Amino acid sequence: MNKKWAAKRLTINLTSSEAEKLEKYCSMTGRPATDVIRELIRSLTIEDKE
Repeated sequence: MNKKWAAKRLTINLTSSEAEKLEKYCSMTGRPATDVIRELIRSLTIEDKE
């Protein structure tokens, strides 16, 4: 396993409709689910509340 990605393993529970939507998107784009989820996480914005 590439050590770059071995920092944290995450298990998520999806509804059947969420899983189906992810599978269809991956099928349409030819991308693996891990790449799609990683990209979605990177797109999240976090505001500093000081």
